[in-house]
Amino acid sequence: MQTYTVADHLVDRLAELGIDRVFGVPGDYSLALLDHIVHHPSVAWTGTTNELNAGYAADGYARLRGMAALCTTFGVGELSAINAMAGSYAEHVPVVHVVGAPALVKQAQHRPVHHTLGDGEFGHFTAMHADITCARASLTEVNAVAEIDRVLTAVREQRLPGYLVVPADVAEAPVPRATAPLAPSADGTDPEALAAFTDAARALLDRAATRAEIGVLAGLLVHRFGAAGPLTDVLAAGVPHAVTPWAKSLVDESAPGFAGTYSGAAGSTETTRRAVEDAAALILAGVQFTDLNSGLFTQRITRSRTIDLGPRVACVGAATFAPIELADALAALAPLVADRPAADLAAAPPLDPEPPAPDGDPLTQATLWQEVADHLRAGDIVLADQGTSFYGMAPHPIPSGVTFVGQPLWASIGYTLPALVGACTAAPGRRGVLLVGDGAAQMTVTELSTVPRLGLRAVVLVVDNDGYTVERAIHGPDEPYNDIARWDWTALPAAFGAAGATAVRVETVGALRAALAAVPTRAAGLTLIQAVVPRDDVPDLLATLTRVLGGKTR
Repeated sequence: MQTYTVADHLVDRLAELGIDRVFGVPGDYSLALLDHIVHHPSVAWTGTTNELNAGYAADGYARLRGMAALCTTFGVGELSAINAMAGSYAEHVPVVHVVGAPALVKQAQHRPVHHTLGDGEFGHFTAMHADITCARASLTEVNAVAEIDRVLTAVREQRLPGYLVVPADVAEAPVPRATAPLAPSADGTDPEALAAFTDAARALLDRAATRAEIGVLAGLLVHRFGAAGPLTDVLAAGVPHAVTPWAKSLVDESAPGFAGTYSGAAGSTETTRRAVEDAAALILAGVQFTDLNSGLFTQRITRSRTIDLGPRVACVGAATFAPIELADALAALAPLVADRPAADLAAAPPLDPEPPAPDGDPLTQATLWQEVADHLRAGDIVLADQGTSFYGMAPHPIPSGVTFVGQPLWASIGYTLPALVGACTAAPGRRGVLLVGDGAAQMTVTELSTVPRLGLRAVVLVVDNDGYTVERAIHGPDEPYNDIARWDWTALPAAFGAAGATAVRVETVGALRAALAAVPTRAAGLTLIQAVVPRDDVPDLLATLTRVLGGKTR
């Protein structure tokens, strides 16, 4: 009978949490551990071209699947991935980072082995992860099972990354097979706090004569903390509602009452602004205002008329109630909103009333994103990289059933290309649509080779605007630090092993329409479109933000 080991327990627990693959790059300290992943009946190994990309891929997977894992080797591997882990922490993405480490017997000798700092100490890198993980553990034969379960439970509950150091000899140590699953999620809501919150919320909502005077602004944390269902129940009563750019695709943008994407004074339409800022009672559901998520903190929201729901704290005006889970707070609000008299909701005016551009027109930021928005279909996973891609797409309505992924808080350019791999493997059969600038894509472009290797279905649109256009808009439009090498992007699929891929360069509206129309509707495969736009052209929302940011750099 084969011995059951610490590594087996770890991979079984990952599978129990719904993780069906581990991303990463092999290293000598993790190789034996990887054998247990490869031979597991329901967990696969997905190698990437470097550890940073593995972290980004795991992040993209977790956003679609709920939780993810990556595995790297000690020191050089884990530090390469640490930027991705920090981004997952900032944006509440639960990723477990498993690090294969030197055997404990070697660590006890305090010798300067490879992948260390040469001082015989092995705790440096764990300390570096202290501020970007919710739980950490360095495993021994004695504590391994308990510590694995503790860290994984914390990641699941707190929706933040965790970190496990697995020495090579500990990975192979025998342990009893678990006889019970991980403890179920605890109900963190205090009934008395919930009752007091409900009374206070009822009094505030009574200020609204009808449901049309109640506004809802929904944010990213609704998704991260599993509260999308209760939010839908609140909106079903028929109230004006909007989302922040960070939460795009959280709600059905074609539903009655949807007022658009709210970004403060920087880019909100008048309809969106009124729905949020002029409501007699405003429900903020899982909203975290950041600079790029709020139009540089230009939101105009009065606390006295606001019900503000965080992950585990609910506020009504200046009163705070805790602990209350976000989903429970929304569930309590649904009948209160429905109790207000119904009213017809005014239809929002079209956000883009301009007629379609002629085929012969050169591509611009405006026409590019309008054509992409028109091409999207239910089921698509859209990943928009920080910069012109994210802020170009954010104002455009998207069809119901589309998932929109961006990273506007951590804002690490190049994130979305590896995240495409993670998202598409998390949701097999769905089409990935990647929108990325040429400067951002050059940072992580090697992961393009993983798309055909895994047989993923993806459209990659590279915005060719000759460099870091978003940085040019902020400062130094003609300085060399915003320049990049010019690439023939259409040559890359073949170089990266996708000989059968479609790759086309487009410069006009008609050429882009034709390229998008030619994308296979169902078959797996890669389509790369190199979309050439003017170097200094930026979307309106981004132009507003960068003007302010540029002034603040002086």
